[in-house]
Amino acid sequence: MSKLNLMIFLLGIFLLTEIHAQPLKRLEISENGRYLQTSDDKPFFYLGDTAWELFHRLDREEADLYLQNRAEKGFTVIQAVVLAQLGGLTDPNPYDAIPLQEKDPTRPNEKYFEHVDYIVNKANQLGLYIGMLPTWGSYWLSGSNNKIFNPDNAQQFGEYLGKRYRESNVIWILGGDANIGNSSEKETIEAMARGLQKGDQGNHLITFHPRGPGRSSDYFHDADWLDFNMFQSSHAARNFDNGMFAAHDYNLNPPKPTIDGEPRYENILVGFYYRGNNQMDKFDAIDARTAAYWSLLSGAFGHTYGNNNIWQMYAPGRSAVINAQIPWFEAIDHPGAFNMGVLKDLFVSRPFHKLVPSEDFIVDGPGEQAAKVKGAIASDRSFAFVYSPQGGQFTVDLSMFEQQNINEYWYNPRYGEVNQIHSGGSAAIKTYTPPTEGYTQDWVLVIDQQKAGFDPPGLKNYFE
Repeated sequence: MSKLNLMIFLLGIFLLTEIHAQPLKRLEISENGRYLQTSDDKPFFYLGDTAWELFHRLDREEADLYLQNRAEKGFTVIQAVVLAQLGGLTDPNPYDAIPLQEKDPTRPNEKYFEHVDYIVNKANQLGLYIGMLPTWGSYWLSGSNNKIFNPDNAQQFGEYLGKRYRESNVIWILGGDANIGNSSEKETIEAMARGLQKGDQGNHLITFHPRGPGRSSDYFHDADWLDFNMFQSSHAARNFDNGMFAAHDYNLNPPKPTIDGEPRYENILVGFYYRGNNQMDKFDAIDARTAAYWSLLSGAFGHTYGNNNIWQMYAPGRSAVINAQIPWFEAIDHPGAFNMGVLKDLFVSRPFHKLVPSEDFIVDGPGEQAAKVKGAIASDRSFAFVYSPQGGQFTVDLSMFEQQNINEYWYNPRYGEVNQIHSGGSAAIKTYTPPTEGYTQDWVLVIDQQKAGFDPPGLKNYFE
């Protein structure tokens, strides 16, 4: 990076930091158990990015670049692992520090955690919460050669992290791409949760990141420490409806918020864990978008994006995992990441926390595979979203709006363009034909009650 470019970059960091200079507010669970909110009762839109190797592989200048990029694109949560997957116990970070002395969870290395501190603080300054995984799953799984945790040291490590980041803006994410296989593993995770709660005095929310395809609710839904559910819909196939995971959790009692913490990544091999995979067949931006809209319109309170080059912070000179080929600092500007900001703009332009999944008002249209149409309606019937992944024609029953006047818009999830298509009465069954049709030609229909007084979708934050 040239001196001029570095000066411009640092100026941008300063200006963005100034914008977010006010401390982030504590996150809580809403009274109805459906979404996250800040301590001043404002709904929080969780838009995450999987940066699993962030603490382990990036130096401070690189971390600044990555975090500023994500803040500018509208992300709100960065998911990163303290004891990382790829040589996380033995390969030093850019400052020649490993996290633990002699792989002992009760002997953390201060030099390593000073770097973690820097990244957490920088993220918070930029308006980003850190979804902090204490450890990758391979370090607590019974059959793993890398296992270092038991219930005793897991609780101690959890308490250490809880105390260290008590005043930071973090979300605890246990698990680390692993599922519970026996009582000993479950006891270890529960002990770590107790340690975190003791250390941070209950200041932060806790969830569990399972191996995919998997659901935290299968193991811990009734646990008092699990504040919200997380599922991993994984990377097996195109057109897999991850909304089925969200719908499952949405229908559980007691209600708890749920989110896809690891969907199909942009630029990752499709079904890479199956033999004979075509090494050029990778998920792209439309796959990332469809997963996001399907999940959100099925009951999730937010969404996590991922990119195969970014989670591992791939760069020339590093061994590539799952055929990564693009440096992370280029991949951060892939189309799917921009599309996530466009998605967030749409959802926060309306009281998104009122959305209730509903297929009943979609009376005709594609209902299977890649073209599956999904919709959700606000509980007060003030607005509705309908997503058509391939621009397929669909029909809705507008009687849901109780014969009030409505405004209808097409919202382009690729670019955020808005076109109003109709304003008038709603007492009818109506067929909608999106502007374009075919692979990558997805569209969102936005229907508003005129009396709600909303601005055009995506153009203004409803909560500001």
